[in-house]
Amino acid sequence: MLLTFRVGGKQVPQRKSGHVTLLDIARACGYSVSTVSIVLSEAPLSQNVAASTREQIRAMASQLGYHPDAYARSLRRRRSQTIGVLAFDLSDPFCLPIMRGIQSEMQRGGYLPMLMDAQTHRKLFDSYLKMVLERRAEAVIVIASWIFEEANLLADMEKNNVPIVIVGRDLTSRGIPSIAVDNEEGGALAMRHLLELGHRDIAVVRGPVEMFDSEPRWNGARHVAAQMGITIDSQLIFQLPDLVGPDSGFEGGASLAKAMLATGRKFSAVLAFDDLTALGVVRGLSESGLRVPQDCTVVGFDDVLPASVATPGISTIRQPLAEMGSIAAQWVLKAIESGQSAPANPPEVHWAQPQLVIRGSSAPLHGTE
Repeated sequence: MLLTFRVGGKQVPQRKSGHVTLLDIARACGYSVSTVSIVLSEAPLSQNVAASTREQIRAMASQLGYHPDAYARSLRRRRSQTIGVLAFDLSDPFCLPIMRGIQSEMQRGGYLPMLMDAQTHRKLFDSYLKMVLERRAEAVIVIASWIFEEANLLADMEKNNVPIVIVGRDLTSRGIPSIAVDNEEGGALAMRHLLELGHRDIAVVRGPVEMFDSEPRWNGARHVAAQMGITIDSQLIFQLPDLVGPDSGFEGGASLAKAMLATGRKFSAVLAFDDLTALGVVRGLSESGLRVPQDCTVVGFDDVLPASVATPGISTIRQPLAEMGSIAAQWVLKAIESGQSAPANPPEVHWAQPQLVIRGSSAPLHGTE
């Protein structure tokens, strides 16, 4: 026996599964599917339908909880209205503000982000990339912070005429439009801040080898130190191990803080690769009986949320992450609308400017106030 329920005084067949369709609405209000479709799609012919009929159809659609089938519409238009967003690790606080910037622009443009988390695994990254192409995403935004095989990525995008933008690193040499922070300038800002506070004995924690932005940050810091006639003690230069999980930086920072103390070398400040590393350094120093900033100043990089809510707050170099995500979305939307699947020649690069943010983890060296 077919079960029914009452809507607007009428008995309507109860659906066992699936979404409400135009046919369901047509059966419920007694009009043809074509009439219902014309009215709900607000096609020009809907003006030829009596106002009372249009009102009745819309009311029934609302009562039944009907929503248009965007997938069917995309098949007709040969447009998916989706943009693939591939993140190297969504658990990394670095990615979240970028995603918010991307989503805000896509929402305004009527596009849906197809979000994928590679969890720092290159094979998973490649698998997701293939899935994006198979699902016919109209563009791709990659949030990348480690080194991956760009050649295959670029080749697949070019062959399928899919616009692509990289956020987090400069791949214009590979023909990919890129949005990245000026890491060298950021490293210089951090070192200059420490030197202006009077610190001269500075320990440095560099990023993992696979993190491309470690080298330019170190170059900027080293250049400023050299300009001021300061030599960084080689025994106080440490490097984080390769990434193995979202908390690798924090754990590495805590471990390396104790390694710094174990050297017996004098230092009054630590310049950390990023904010999670800086937070780890604070933990390691604290567990060893040192206070931040009274006994040691600590500076990070990125300005992710944990840096601002920690005690003490972490002085850091801010990347305008949400703005970078917003610009990336604007670029791919513009490429889609203009039909320009190929990047500009040469491809565009946007260098986001870093900014020093001073919080409680940094203080003048004793005797230099």
